[in-house]
Amino acid sequence: MTAETGLAALWFAAALAALQVLLATLSLRRNHDAAAAAIRAVAIVQGVLTAIAMGALIAAFLASDMSVALVAANSHSQKPWLYKFAGAWGNHEGSMLLWVTILGVAGAAVARFEHRLSERTLVATLGAQAVIALGFFAFLLFASNPFARLSPAPADGAGLNPLLQDPGLAFHPPTLYAGYVGLSVAFSFAVGALVTRDVGPAFARAMRPWVLGAWVFLTLGITAGSYWAYYELGWGGWWFWDPVENASLMPWLAATALLHSVTVLATRDGLRAWTVMLAVVAFSMSMIGTFLVRSGILTSVHAFAVDPTRGSFILALLVLYIGGALALFGARIGTVRQGKLFEPVSREGSLVANNLLLTVILGIVLIGTFYPIVAGAMGTQLSVGPPFFDATTGPIALILVAIMAAGPLMRWRRDDANEVLGRLFAPLAAALFAGAGVFVLGGPIGMLPLAGVALSAGLAVASVAPLAKRNLRRAPLHLWGMVVAHLGIAVSLAGMAISTAYTQETLVAVGVAQPARVGDFTVRLVGVRPVIGQNWSALEGRLEVTRGEDATPFVLRPQVRYFTDPVTTTNESAIATRWDGQLYTVLGTLGDDGRWQLRLWWKPFVTLIWAGGALIAIGGMLSLVGHQWRRFRLGRRQEQYA
Repeated sequence: MTAETGLAALWFAAALAALQVLLATLSLRRNHDAAAAAIRAVAIVQGVLTAIAMGALIAAFLASDMSVALVAANSHSQKPWLYKFAGAWGNHEGSMLLWVTILGVAGAAVARFEHRLSERTLVATLGAQAVIALGFFAFLLFASNPFARLSPAPADGAGLNPLLQDPGLAFHPPTLYAGYVGLSVAFSFAVGALVTRDVGPAFARAMRPWVLGAWVFLTLGITAGSYWAYYELGWGGWWFWDPVENASLMPWLAATALLHSVTVLATRDGLRAWTVMLAVVAFSMSMIGTFLVRSGILTSVHAFAVDPTRGSFILALLVLYIGGALALFGARIGTVRQGKLFEPVSREGSLVANNLLLTVILGIVLIGTFYPIVAGAMGTQLSVGPPFFDATTGPIALILVAIMAAGPLMRWRRDDANEVLGRLFAPLAAALFAGAGVFVLGGPIGMLPLAGVALSAGLAVASVAPLAKRNLRRAPLHLWGMVVAHLGIAVSLAGMAISTAYTQETLVAVGVAQPARVGDFTVRLVGVRPVIGQNWSALEGRLEVTRGEDATPFVLRPQVRYFTDPVTTTNESAIATRWDGQLYTVLGTLGDDGRWQLRLWWKPFVTLIWAGGALIAIGGMLSLVGHQWRRFRLGRRQEQYA
């Protein structure tokens, strides 16, 4: 009865979403107080029901209930329990149910905890959220039922894609979906504020925690996904500009711009129209990402290839939601009053410049992702890969970093250009010193990597500058968040620039005890032996590695794994992490001459990329906690003097 329970919960939740839309419409048109009070309860129950549905699907996977078609197609009784658990969303239907679950729980959280908005705007916001949920409920129930039964039930399942059989599956999709859904809540706030003509600082303060939370989750998801692809696929790279990678990057770019814009509106009452527009754009990008991954128009290890009918359904939802929001924006933007003005040389001015550059990068990535798809539909096969994206987005991103370094050192509203240049002396000196040091000591390096290293040093100094002459123990937590997040960007940029410029690769065929070199490492193949895992077998190489002349050797064990359910061969890299980078090794095939192929990379300071991503996310969390703590303290103070 587990599947039936989950399906019933979905139907009831869908009915409540329809009721929520009806109640919101009734309340807004007739100022019906009873409808306004009821909508909170309906949203909360809807969230509980979606969680029950997701729990039922997870239970079916953990029990290996092969009478459920989704379990039979994507699981196996001999899989480790972690992959049974995470396998519940490692497929099309399950991932969409996870999306709907997070959407429902988020709507319940808004209904339960949001008290800063006017009642009318909150009702409109919850109504917009219910409209989004209703479309996805319809998609699940009529086009992608995750609880469909299979009769007769097979003795065992087909198994999970071996590339997904990794702990990353338990972490990467949920964090990305939490980010996407957080943007849906921000979108609903924007729609609600437009409907009630209530775009102002109060609306921005209510929306900001959701934008911050979404941005943190997207940052974590992208960072974790990058490292997962790096070590799992055996390609030795951390970003490939894969269309599905772009599908997660585009919402992050839009969310970054939205985060800065909503902060200006919440604290300085500026950028009103810009904030609403970015909320629409950010959710549009998450919907476009959903369409790319699940429409079947992409061939990617990341994508869920499904039939075109489902893709058409998602496309219809995308057109409905985004088209409707843009139409509402066009109809109501004239009613949005202008916020407070500011001079170009000001902190607001730098944020506007950054947002414009982020939007340009977003447009480039969007065009580069969709152009091959459109061309292919017209009969022309072409690819747009890293050379295009690196050449077009790289210079703009570096300008963005330079403005990012200057922004926090500027005053709000108005500043003096000469004084700003004086404050930038230390960051500029750090950038020149780092650039000259790399140019002199590091050997040949391209212009973009050189500029990246220099700017990362300048940004690092500029990031901590707002803490100068402050009592650090009294510095607001949200200020620490900004400092840590900007410092994280500097760290990631340094890792990207150095690893791109100085990565060394060796592809060799070696016999036993024959040495190969990469960087200052010497690698010897000691032997290859068979090993057995819980649901796979493998050939495991034993590599003895030394660094320098007198170093103590250490051992790496890359594998070639063989899975039977489904039949798949994968390369499992072995990586040695050192303070200054990573040695990345992959075992290939055995040649007719008795030699094994080895692929070796030395990647200096590549770990800074993911360390920086973690710092960015930590900075976002500090800002989120700081703003919420400040709100809590203000509330307590008001209660004391009431």
